[in-house]
Amino acid sequence: MQSFRTEIENPVVEKDIVELERKIRLFRDGKIDEERFRSLRLARGVYGQRQPGVQMIRIKLPYGKVTGEQLHRIADVSDEYSTGRLHITTRQDIQIHYVSLERTPELWAQLEKDDVTIREACGNTVRNVTASETAGVDINEVFDVTPYAHATFQHMLRNPVGQEMGRKFKISFSSSDEDTALSYMHDLGFIPKIENGKRGFKVLLGGGLGSQPRHADVIYEFLEEERIIPLIEGVVRVFDRYGERAKRMKARMKFLLKDMGAEEFIRLVKEEQKALSHKEYAIDTDGFDSHAIALKNLEHIEIPEVEIEDKETYEQWKRTNVIPQKQEGFVAIGIKVLLGDFYTDKARKLADLIKDYAGNELRLSLRQNILLRHVREDLLPFFYVELGKLGFTDAGYNTTADITACPGTDTCNLGIANSTGIAEVLEGVLKEEYPEYLNNKDVAIKISGCMNACGQHMMAHIGFQGMSIRSGKLVAPALQVLLGGGVLGNGNGRFSDKVIKIPSKRGPNALRTILDDFKANVNGNETFLDYYDRQGKTYFYDILKPLSDTDNLTEDEFKDWGHTENYKQEVGVGECAGVVIDLVATLLYESEEKIDNADESIKEQRWADGIYHSYSALVNTAKALLLSENKKTNTHAGIIKQFQEVFVDEGKVRLDGTNGGTFSDLVYQINKNEPSEDFATKYLADSRTFLNRIKAYREQELVAS
Repeated sequence: MQSFRTEIENPVVEKDIVELERKIRLFRDGKIDEERFRSLRLARGVYGQRQPGVQMIRIKLPYGKVTGEQLHRIADVSDEYSTGRLHITTRQDIQIHYVSLERTPELWAQLEKDDVTIREACGNTVRNVTASETAGVDINEVFDVTPYAHATFQHMLRNPVGQEMGRKFKISFSSSDEDTALSYMHDLGFIPKIENGKRGFKVLLGGGLGSQPRHADVIYEFLEEERIIPLIEGVVRVFDRYGERAKRMKARMKFLLKDMGAEEFIRLVKEEQKALSHKEYAIDTDGFDSHAIALKNLEHIEIPEVEIEDKETYEQWKRTNVIPQKQEGFVAIGIKVLLGDFYTDKARKLADLIKDYAGNELRLSLRQNILLRHVREDLLPFFYVELGKLGFTDAGYNTTADITACPGTDTCNLGIANSTGIAEVLEGVLKEEYPEYLNNKDVAIKISGCMNACGQHMMAHIGFQGMSIRSGKLVAPALQVLLGGGVLGNGNGRFSDKVIKIPSKRGPNALRTILDDFKANVNGNETFLDYYDRQGKTYFYDILKPLSDTDNLTEDEFKDWGHTENYKQEVGVGECAGVVIDLVATLLYESEEKIDNADESIKEQRWADGIYHSYSALVNTAKALLLSENKKTNTHAGIIKQFQEVFVDEGKVRLDGTNGGTFSDLVYQINKNEPSEDFATKYLADSRTFLNRIKAYREQELVAS
């Protein structure tokens, strides 16, 4: 496992990978608690599968950008360590499955050779920063948001403020007011604006899907571009401190914002600004135009001669899959990827195609597709033929017939019912029976295998959620039918209504019922959402009710899609949130590691990072002692307050020798001081003194007991 060490040029990355290797060894030797180890590996993109003994690896690809070289590297890694299948997620990542835990450090090292990471792709971290796949080529954009998404990714990667939060945190950048990156359902969403010749963003905070979806609040109609990074870090700091940690279902930003209110939350964010390294953060926008690369690559290229045999099918493909770019003479090509799954043999040929004949860049989309960018318009026939050889010319990119679905029970621990099987069947229904929907981009169909909404069913015009349903003593796979969601643009959206639950095998008939009724009763140019609002939820419940009867289930309806055995509901331990059950000794050990990290950061003159590591050590140490007394440790703020009451006020622990009068005074020095060398050094000394005192107290308590 150590052969990779000499191959990694970046010492920060090498340290990360060596640390993962060491923790795997400690875990296998029984020296790290299983739940604690889970938190660590999740923050390194290593996710336990439904199948025992293997891992899913999530490859973090900021805003979905992949070069030809990177795609080759990912394909090589998948062949070596996995099964050769690549899965595109709804957050523009790539997942590979069935990986041995022991081989993950080596796998990670191989990816880093082409600047590809798995760091913070899972767990309670700042997840992949997403963006519209058309950013930089969108004819409607006021400016390219790609540099801003990239700067956010770089600033938050390995940033100590976002490593061990109560839950995951998601950020998106839309390219225009069409809001194709779905700002209204993100923890932080950004839409580009220009005011008085100045670049900035409309900012939304606190959105989310799941069983209790919440529309994000607009906190700024216009925020100057140099203020977005300080805002993001301030928001993450406040979320880390006040966010719920014990009750997983209440731990997302949307619940904190709902309880606290946007005004109070923003007040706390402003209070944090003094502690930041950057009060303003200029974004470097140079070097992001792959159009220039394409121009250079294609200057002297000869256009290969090809013959289109079926011109009608070619024209249909151009209508649905080819997108004009704002760069004259160039287009983007959308590749519809069924269920987001494709294989390494095709990936390599695609990589060569964009390297040799385009801008050497593709973007993965939030609808699990691929967008090739900077293709010269006169090369379209050639690309159509070459993509056809790979099976990549199915019409209907980003249309109704392009269904989004999460992996469901195929690999996910949380899956209740199969989502990929029903998605494939529904796409077949649309292709064979409703070909007009190959051109329709006004109705979106999305499917999730459980309520967590990785398939984004809660914001679909027509959504399906995997469930189970009882019939006597037996259980059958089921689908919750949801209607009426959608993106409205400029930060506005609506969530779907839960209409009715039906056996899963009746999903195709449910779709037929809805589409047939829409065709029969639509008024003129009425949109699907207008039609739904006019008819109302009860109307759709009534027309779908015959499909919900469980007294007449057939033998086949007790089997899920793609299965021959009767359905059994088997939900494992979900790892989306990195659930953690901490032991006191483990926490104190971690506090020592955090102090070591603080010391290292200060030696490297990263004052703000060192200060935050010291802060984390203080809170972590207090949490350890509170747990020893069976006290609740739901939030950082609660830990700080409760430690004072339980240990300091009762005279059990003294704070002399530190800079704090109360424990709160000690900890909250973090947002009362600029991130200077003097303060970073003193704060680290305070944190180390506090840890040593708590360890001594703990040892005395153990001896006494």
